[in-house]
Amino acid sequence: MLLPNTKRILLKLSGEVLMGDQQFGIDTAFVDKLAEEVKAARDTGLEICLVIGGGNIFRGMAGAAKGMDRAQADYMGMLATVMNALAMQNALEQIGVPTRVQSAIEMDKVCEPVIRRRAERHLEKGRIVIFAAGVGAPYFTTDSGAALRAAEMKCDALFKGTSVDGVYDSDPKSNPDAIRFETVDYGTVLAKNLKVMDASAVALCRDNDIPIVVFSIREKGNLAKVLGGKGVQTIVEKGA
Repeated sequence: MLLPNTKRILLKLSGEVLMGDQQFGIDTAFVDKLAEEVKAARDTGLEICLVIGGGNIFRGMAGAAKGMDRAQADYMGMLATVMNALAMQNALEQIGVPTRVQSAIEMDKVCEPVIRRRAERHLEKGRIVIFAAGVGAPYFTTDSGAALRAAEMKCDALFKGTSVDGVYDSDPKSNPDAIRFETVDYGTVLAKNLKVMDASAVALCRDNDIPIVVFSIREKGNLAKVLGGKGVQTIVEKGA
């Protein structure tokens, strides 16, 4: 195990990874592969909470940048995360993994409201809980939602699966000489504005001593490798 004594984790997936090789929307074949990865992690005995972004469908900040009211755009982004959560729930249950979706915006026809004690019970029964709609308020990203749920559910770590294999000192897509960190402390991430998660999410993890593990979810089997301590990743934690 990468982090000893880890029993419960929050897995944050970028909405963009659900696109697969598409330019927009949900690639159901790729979601099925992600579900297999999540199932394999659950089968090791871990209790898993999931948070999925909505950038493959609609990103609130992008909408605001084009002139939309920021709050309105953020609410639209929250609805996109519910769509992604339902897609993942379907994929997981197709392979026999019991799953519940809890939304910070109540919509009782399709999912439960966020109720911490009910979520605790689901996890105890071996179900995966997918938290949708961020924190339920505008001006917060799904990263903040992930950090909040990780703290609320007393998760031992927050695993962020993205399109890059860790945290770099600059953008590896534009700088081929960017250096990847094996470990980095919260203070450095915040001081240097490293693009891990937004500052409020990093600060919340710091204040609750929740390590953040950043890795690439696009590489097949990488979640299992990272959980086993063999994959490529960056761990954000308290400094010595």
